[in-house]
Amino acid sequence: FHQMKTSGPSVMDMFEKGKVVKICAPMVRYSKLAFRSLVRKYNCDICFTPMIVAADFMRSVKARDSEFTTNESDRPLIVQFAASDAETLAAAACVVAPFSDGVDLNCGCPQRWAMSEGYGACLINKPELVKDMVRQVQNQVDNPNYTASIKIRIHKDLRRTVDLCQKAESAGVSWITVHGRTADERHQPVHYDAIKTIKDSISVPVIANGDIKYLRDVESVHQLTGVDGVMAARGLLANPAMFAGYEDTPLECVWDWVDIAIEQGTPFTCFHHHLIYMLERVSSQPERKVFNSLSSTSAVIDYLHNTYGSVQSLGT
Repeated sequence: FHQMKTSGPSVMDMFEKGKVVKICAPMVRYSKLAFRSLVRKYNCDICFTPMIVAADFMRSVKARDSEFTTNESDRPLIVQFAASDAETLAAAACVVAPFSDGVDLNCGCPQRWAMSEGYGACLINKPELVKDMVRQVQNQVDNPNYTASIKIRIHKDLRRTVDLCQKAESAGVSWITVHGRTADERHQPVHYDAIKTIKDSISVPVIANGDIKYLRDVESVHQLTGVDGVMAARGLLANPAMFAGYEDTPLECVWDWVDIAIEQGTPFTCFHHHLIYMLERVSSQPERKVFNSLSSTSAVIDYLHNTYGSVQSLGT
């Protein structure tokens, strides 16, 4: 691990201030250190790592080094794990605790591989196990400010979700993120009424997740549900400056990404993919076709200069 040990203030303090906490979701391949550094420049309050399978993480040093990279400015940071037993989750939490502010248990991933391993969304049907997992993390990490949260999907029968959340609360869960869809739903509208019901039935902070694309969505979801925070995934991929109120990715943010990615040695594919997302709404089909076919960092930078100019030419 190449990072500093710090035991700063608790993430929970962010929920006291009466503002809506803005969070970058755990995204496979995408919510890595470089991207977290970018969104933090644009009003993102808390970032999650991509989901890490706790058993693999504990099994090999190689997995630990490749899956978990951070630095001293990468805070507040929540490490998200997939786990199916309390011991493995608590052990993994103890390993990352000196370098992060909390761990989150994934109880929402709907992918078949995850469910078949006993991870992800199948955990919403095992409230006693979730309770035990939360409790073990709280017991074994010796930092009293360290958080143990869960991220869930909802049941068709919402009473089961409310029961799960109340059980998690009784086990000392720090907060709960609710993705307002069932495990079977993909692009259907988010059930904000369900999120409101959950928020009304527990007293720990609730984070709403699903279809947050603009800063105005943050406000409207807050008004609609009374949640304490919102978490965005695809909305931030398309526009990493979304939480700062930009409608589309500003040019300055594009160049910030170029700087960060070069500085951190981000692999080309990842560097390119993020730009493809960022430029999608602001470029034409023929432009996208050309951009998507570029195959080197220098070609991408030349293209950006030629198509958009440097930030300086924006009159900044």
